Amino acid sequence: MKRDQAQTWRGGKQWALGVTLGALSLSGFVGIAASEQVGPTKVDAGIAPYAAASKVSGNMVIAGSDTMQPLMLKLAAAFRFLHPDAKIGILGGGTERALMQFVSDQSQIRRGDGFYNGPQASGHVTMLASSRRLTDEEIKQFRDRHGYDPIEIAIAMDAVAVYVNRENPLQGLTLEQVDVIFGTAHKRGLPDDIATWGQLGLEGWGQQPIHLYGRDRQSGTRTFFKHAALLEGDLKGTVREEAGSATEILAISRDPLAIGYAGIEFQTSMVRAVPLAEKAGMPFIAPSAVAVGNGTYPLGRPLYLYVRKDSKEGLAPVILEFLKFVNSRDGQVAAAKAGSYPLPATQVAKNLQALTESGMSVSADPAAH
Repeated sequence: MKRDQAQTWRGGKQWALGVTLGALSLSGFVGIAASEQVGPTKVDAGIAPYAAASKVSGNMVIAGSDTMQPLMLKLAAAFRFLHPDAKIGILGGGTERALMQFVSDQSQIRRGDGFYNGPQASGHVTMLASSRRLTDEEIKQFRDRHGYDPIEIAIAMDAVAVYVNRENPLQGLTLEQVDVIFGTAHKRGLPDDIATWGQLGLEGWGQQPIHLYGRDRQSGTRTFFKHAALLEGDLKGTVREEAGSATEILAISRDPLAIGYAGIEFQTSMVRAVPLAEKAGMPFIAPSAVAVGNGTYPLGRPLYLYVRKDSKEGLAPVILEFLKFVNSRDGQVAAAKAGSYPLPATQVAKNLQALTESGMSVSADPAAH
């Protein structure tokens, strides 16, 4: 490995910033978001603690979701505390962009110290962090190029929240209302647009316009929101699309007339997540681990890792050990600390069974991936 490439994998705190691309200037803001979560969510007692057979070393690159960046950083840091010789590059920028890197196996790692203004260098993409499930067509794309399917592992649960400024008194929204606030097709049945806060019954807000915020086209959260909230309808052209969730939340915090959508990991005291109801007449449900787990919160979703694993080869020990860690009590505690919701023990058991059934064996060469 050349010297400038080796620097990309440096350990310690600078590593965590250096290898993470996307919204670097807002890394402090993301840290605030994670620290303001109301304590770690309780992890299912049925999930076994992590037990490492031995120390592992090696490199891996995880490219993907901006929403999942806090989660992946927390998991990587916790894993590296136990395996300090494991070097993990976390690349943000959005699920859609990272999917192309995952399929082509060409990431964009920064040379030198890895900071945002450095020149780029290509590298292998070991895993895709996706905030949505890949479609059959996308799996086929990967299979056509590589000859096998990637392994799909749900690693945490998430809620896509509808956020307003903390000064906004809105008490709740139905998905029908969300549809006509953000969408053009009105597929949930309400005939008329909602464009002012007075239309939502906010006293004293009258004809104040609703300012719409969202994610850009590289975002898996945008794709999920269109599917789950708008029933595949188009977003209005007036949505101010931000390149990252942190920048979107910051914009909402500065705009009293704002409303937007983003993962629950980015909740802070500067904004407020609005309780949602599936339909008019149903109770408004705030996003929480319990509500996502039992399906009563209407915009809950799993967060995924997709792993390349040729059936002719085994996984490198460092990759195998990382997946074992993610599916352990220790890994799920780290997920909760990042603001995500931990998996139920039943899902962890399914993950471990799927890994076993996939014939996951350990490669003798840690540098093979």
